[in-house]
Amino acid sequence: MFVFFGYGTKRSSLGVGSTRTCPRCHNTTQWERMRQYTQLSVFFIPVARWKRRVLEVCGICGTATEV
Repeated sequence: MFVFFGYGTKRSSLGVGSTRTCPRCHNTTQWERMRQYTQLSVFFIPVARWKRRVLEVCGICGTATEV
């Protein structure tokens, strides 16, 4: 009997975020708003999700800050 399971962090886009200056690359750009969560799936079906948070990600270097 085989049991396929997966565990990992997933991100999904929520649209455009605010325009701000990045603390890492020092460029002013439009940031993207993302939802990040950790999930456990069994037979490719999500069973549990935890550590949910909303982030904004820099469009140039990818630095993420929590909103």
